[in-house]
Amino acid sequence: MELTPWEKVKLARMPLRPTGLDYIERIFDGFIELHGDRFYGEDRAIVGGIAFFNDIPVTVIAQQKGRNTKENIARNFSMPHPEGYRKALRLMKQAEKFGRPIICFIDTPGAFCGIGAEERGQGEAIATNLAQMMMLNTPIISVVISEGGSGGALAIGVADRVYMLEHAIYSILSPEGFASILYKDASKAETAAKDMKLTAQDLYRFGIIDGIIPEPPGGAHNDYDFVANKVKEVIKKDIDELMTLSCDEMRERRYKKFRNI
Repeated sequence: MELTPWEKVKLARMPLRPTGLDYIERIFDGFIELHGDRFYGEDRAIVGGIAFFNDIPVTVIAQQKGRNTKENIARNFSMPHPEGYRKALRLMKQAEKFGRPIICFIDTPGAFCGIGAEERGQGEAIATNLAQMMMLNTPIISVVISEGGSGGALAIGVADRVYMLEHAIYSILSPEGFASILYKDASKAETAAKDMKLTAQDLYRFGIIDGIIPEPPGGAHNDYDFVANKVKEVIKKDIDELMTLSCDEMRERRYKKFRNI
């Protein structure tokens, strides 16, 4: 049965869906988490480190949600602070230095918009990531695994290949926020979800993403291993292809991809 956009929004937000760490555990070997941005502190809303993918050293970065209220508070409900994005960029620059491909898992309702985040330069941190990722001399693959919200998602989404899971969503802001602004009524979020064209199917049709990764019947939460294997297949195909490109060609293709969008 075909799901409506609003049904996909609710499915993407399900606490039982696999998180970034679930994919890291199933796809990579020997993951070592690295902490801190070397400017301010650690942000647990973003997990990052080094690992092996089919014996290839890679850098993995994931926005991380919790399973329950306690975990979500610790992870700030997967809404990164500036230090989270600066940590991600630090790890990306390290990956570039050592020639490691970068794999990003996007799963956030958006960047945190609290006073402290603004004081520490949230907008600047996101903008710097966008600019720096565009010019990195190493392959980047990003996968929207559940919810990709606004610049908070795009800050690790400037990649050579961008994919979405079948029931994931990717949008400029939440349907509730969209409805509040355009319709002056947050209760019209279901209508907003339809108008926003935020599903994987919509975004693939518009050429904004490179492909849709299938989920098991009922959603990714019903079979973690199935969807992890599908993600792994996509990563393997792209790493093999992207690593044959020169740095100049890779950067030029990435730049044209986003200019076309």
